Amino acid sequence: MTERSEGIKEHAPVVTPSDEGGLMTIVPLAPPRRLVDVTVDGEPVRVPEGSTILAACSGTPTLCYGDTLTPKNACRICVVEVTGSRTLVPACSRRVEPGMEITTDSERVRHSRRLVLELLGSSTDLSTTPGAAEWSEEYGARPERFGPPGEPSTDRDARHPGAHEATDGTTAATVAQPAKVDNDLYVRDYGKCILCYKCVDACGEQWQNTFAIGVAGRGFDARISTEHAAPLPDSACVYCGNCIEVCPTGALSFKSEYDMRAAGTWDESRQTETTTICTYCGVGCNVTLHVQDNEIVKVGSPHDNPVTHGNLCVKGRFGFQHVQNRG
Repeated sequence: MTERSEGIKEHAPVVTPSDEGGLMTIVPLAPPRRLVDVTVDGEPVRVPEGSTILAACSGTPTLCYGDTLTPKNACRICVVEVTGSRTLVPACSRRVEPGMEITTDSERVRHSRRLVLELLGSSTDLSTTPGAAEWSEEYGARPERFGPPGEPSTDRDARHPGAHEATDGTTAATVAQPAKVDNDLYVRDYGKCILCYKCVDACGEQWQNTFAIGVAGRGFDARISTEHAAPLPDSACVYCGNCIEVCPTGALSFKSEYDMRAAGTWDESRQTETTTICTYCGVGCNVTLHVQDNEIVKVGSPHDNPVTHGNLCVKGRFGFQHVQNRG
């Protein structure tokens, strides 16, 4: 019997007086959950009640799932077969039930994942999407069978719903477009966007409550955009960068990373990660510094930290250049 845990989230921290007269923070643990027995690919597995199928199935690919966000069921790469279900089900949101029989690698599942990867690969630049190349090879995805990619667009933000023009059938429609570089902090390269909605949720009611970005357009012309497609400096964006933290494809990235990739100097194998505490205020946010060649190239935050859950403000996310000012 295999037991798998889904990273039980802790309750909110509680600040109480200490014996020394000061204040101390107590983070109570979540109460234990009853275990549920399910079968995954013929093997018995035991997981906490309320866990998703994804938590029970290690190695299942997914793009739109975020461990700090409510599942959106957008990418459909994590679909699995459940005995008794007429359709394939998304593992990221379907909760386990006692006695559930799950199949993760049937021909039906592999066919579905292969087609999704082909459709994404034919329309989107997946070159900076972790795992995409390996999954495409594993499932035999051939995006090129839809034809060579069409010409990049320069007017996607100007299109109105229903204005999409069909291709001539010899090329594959794509979301290719020039990257939006309108500020010094981060870049929006929507030619890599798969519309997973994670950035919208992080900017909206699930975390930041800024609502600077949303979905515009319909059908194939649906896209992430600011209000009236305004430049980022003219939008409601507060540059927290939490959208970058959850983006699974590199469509949103630090300006430093974008510039280094363009110059061919970005090399994650040479980078180290050091988690420390942000010193800008007394909240105590954890920051993870990504360092290459003794230079900070980007900053993240641990998703399991009870203070930040992966989120930061503009100072914590981008206020690191003073460390490297050696003039």
